[in-house]
Amino acid sequence: MNIDQIYGKYKECLGVNTDTRKVNEGQMFFALRGANFNANEFALQAVEQGAKYAVVDQQQYAIDDRFILVEDSLKCLQALARHHRDQFNIPVIGITGSNGKTTTKELVHAVLAKKYRVYATKGNFNNHIGVPLTILAWPEDLEMAVVEMGANKVGDIDELCQIANPNFGLITNIGKAHIGGFGSFENIIRAKSELYHYLLTHEGKAFINSLNPIFTNMARRFQEPMMYPQRGDSVQVDFVEADPFVTYKAENGETVVSSLIGQYNFENIAAALAIGKRFNVLPEVANEAIREYVPSNNRSQIIEKTKLTIILDAYNANPSSMEVALKNLEQMEKSPKTVILGDMYELGDEQGQAHREIGEQCAKYGFNAIFVGELMRSAKSAYPSAIYCQDKAAVVQYLKEAPVAEGLLLIKASRGMGLESLLELL
Repeated sequence: MNIDQIYGKYKECLGVNTDTRKVNEGQMFFALRGANFNANEFALQAVEQGAKYAVVDQQQYAIDDRFILVEDSLKCLQALARHHRDQFNIPVIGITGSNGKTTTKELVHAVLAKKYRVYATKGNFNNHIGVPLTILAWPEDLEMAVVEMGANKVGDIDELCQIANPNFGLITNIGKAHIGGFGSFENIIRAKSELYHYLLTHEGKAFINSLNPIFTNMARRFQEPMMYPQRGDSVQVDFVEADPFVTYKAENGETVVSSLIGQYNFENIAAALAIGKRFNVLPEVANEAIREYVPSNNRSQIIEKTKLTIILDAYNANPSSMEVALKNLEQMEKSPKTVILGDMYELGDEQGQAHREIGEQCAKYGFNAIFVGELMRSAKSAYPSAIYCQDKAAVVQYLKEAPVAEGLLLIKASRGMGLESLLELL
């Protein structure tokens, strides 16, 4: 079958799926293969569970007309997504960056949804499989789309742009996330800027944060970049404070208190307001969307106890996001200030130095620090008076014996550490 014929089969279905554990009645199942799995082996099971069709790439599993045999199931999924994307003549906004892309995506969605039928990436479906699944979930009456794009190496963002074909784009920031896969900070800059390069070569429009010198340099290549948030930019947004919640003054003079913590989230809010303005969402309506947005999924959440304020930011961590989180904590008034910090993953050769710098920063601020995980030994070496726990079980035992009962507490680590479960002890 060619892609047009497969698209015709897709139109008969109620969505697509790549996980036999979650197959719903009437879906199209794609049997993907990886280093340690072969979903072709489960294609029959998917059909028996209700899938209308199963796309397979090994002859022996295409046993009847419910199975669609292709050369490569993943490439077929991606090609089908691009074919579906090409049916829409709508604004498609690509969002990438080292930190804040999911929060920014959600804020942009909240603002645009006040006026348009808009679909945004669910969760963190932002890779070479997640982006096609996102696009293939677009309904026919869609007016706008927001596509989050993640990268682990140079070339990833360009690949996702070839699938999603964004005509607008935003890079939140560039920091040392997943540096182990990229090899160097310079490669991270190259990889993230692939979105702007794609827009340049496809007559797209870029939203550019003028507070970031890397981006202002990129802006010179665009004829009409939409700059934010400083005076003289396309959109002006003034930071007021972040203690604990980000407060800003909007272009229409409103002072808005959000439910997001940390000055670093101000730029994410400003990005959403800039996109809202470009698509004619009224300022008061956009501000209402920001006011109503409440973060979830362990991202910069505030939990208030009797005498303790907990900042839970346990979804992800890298040197850049850790640095700004600690700086934000230092600027807040309440005390004493305690941090429970876990390992940061995917840093390659820089992991030792990166964790030492976290220890140095905690020492400089004088925080009560509890470091958790094998990699955090380096932080402990830089801050000898900190508490060190080898793993989560050890920190659980420590907190039972010496609970944190008052002041401010920041919990932050890479997702795999699972430190959000510590809330039960606090």
